[in-house]
Amino acid sequence: MASITRRMAVALLGGGLVAAGSAAAQDMKSVKIGYAISKTGPNAGGANVTQIPNYQLWVKEVNDKGGLMLSSLKRRVPIEIVEYDDRSNSEEAVRAFERLVTQDKVDLLFPPWGTGLNLAVGPVFNKYGYPQLAFTAVTDRAPDLGKRWPNSFWLLGTSAQYVDALVGLLTKMRADGKINDKIAMVSIADGFGIDLSKAAREGFTKAGFKLAYDKSYPIGTQDMSPLIGEAARSGADSFVAFSYPPDTIALTDQAKIASFAPKVMFLGVGVGFPLYPGRFGANTEGIMSLGGWSRDNKATAEYREKHKAMHKRDPDYWGSQVGYSSLQMLEQAIERVGKIDRPAIIKELQTGTFDTVLGKIKLRDNMLQEGYWLIGQWQDGFYTGVAPARPGAAPVIVPKPAWK
Repeated sequence: MASITRRMAVALLGGGLVAAGSAAAQDMKSVKIGYAISKTGPNAGGANVTQIPNYQLWVKEVNDKGGLMLSSLKRRVPIEIVEYDDRSNSEEAVRAFERLVTQDKVDLLFPPWGTGLNLAVGPVFNKYGYPQLAFTAVTDRAPDLGKRWPNSFWLLGTSAQYVDALVGLLTKMRADGKINDKIAMVSIADGFGIDLSKAAREGFTKAGFKLAYDKSYPIGTQDMSPLIGEAARSGADSFVAFSYPPDTIALTDQAKIASFAPKVMFLGVGVGFPLYPGRFGANTEGIMSLGGWSRDNKATAEYREKHKAMHKRDPDYWGSQVGYSSLQMLEQAIERVGKIDRPAIIKELQTGTFDTVLGKIKLRDNMLQEGYWLIGQWQDGFYTGVAPARPGAAPVIVPKPAWK
């Protein structure tokens, strides 16, 4: 399998190399966890911000305690990691996960980055009965997938949830006379963009908005200036992009160059990344996207500090806290079961209540359905939650301030 990188790393415990072992054996020396993720290709930016740092942080924290507590063995067992590069390619990802299960004989799997790849590898997780805690996938298929693949858990919500929250905000702005009824929308032609743009077309139309511009673009597109130009000429006060990180950066850059400053600027994945305010500074003010953080959540603030201490940068302000919470859920489920019994771990994830940085989590229908922000906005250097309407939600800034 020359197209996939060799096995990457084993976790260290007390400075020594952790030996591999079978989860079924009484003398097991490690719990082997494998994943394939986009270390190269267009998805690498998202994977290297939202997922890989969380995997590294959680494994270190668990191994610093001596490993996962398995009551069946009456001791802690450290984690060993097996990692491949899926090169942002669904076929590579599927082959890699097959290899992790059939050749590397891993005990558990971590999910890949993004909606498209999680959908692509879902059948592999299901075929072999591994829990799939998808925390970087947004799809309206989540309720059906939770039934079809009862081992899968969809933690970032559905497209309809995000669109409903956005439509609610835009409807209020229109009623207050702050924006007109025209929307310019662009979307990446990938699972994420396809799903969200479909839900948005339905939601905007139902709410009486007019799509003055609606265009999809292929993954890997670098020149966004034609899209920006058409959106600027559309007469829309609101610009909505369901974009991946490279596109989000390019759209922001080129909107600024073109002096395109819509009253509402809603962009996709990457707005909550630490590199975004690092690159655009005060120009992030008023830009909206998916996710958001609570200013007053002590647990997420402490998680942020741990993340910064290890990785020297902030986490992603959308998926990171959900992803870290999913790892906390997995740890608690394993330790309650007391052994690496995948069907029992899946059952515990389906039915248990877990203490996480987001608070207490209990999944419903294999989905996380509350406790996180759907829409956020950069305000005074903090990416704060603005929807849904619940305690801690900040008032939306509109219009977005002019480019500086």
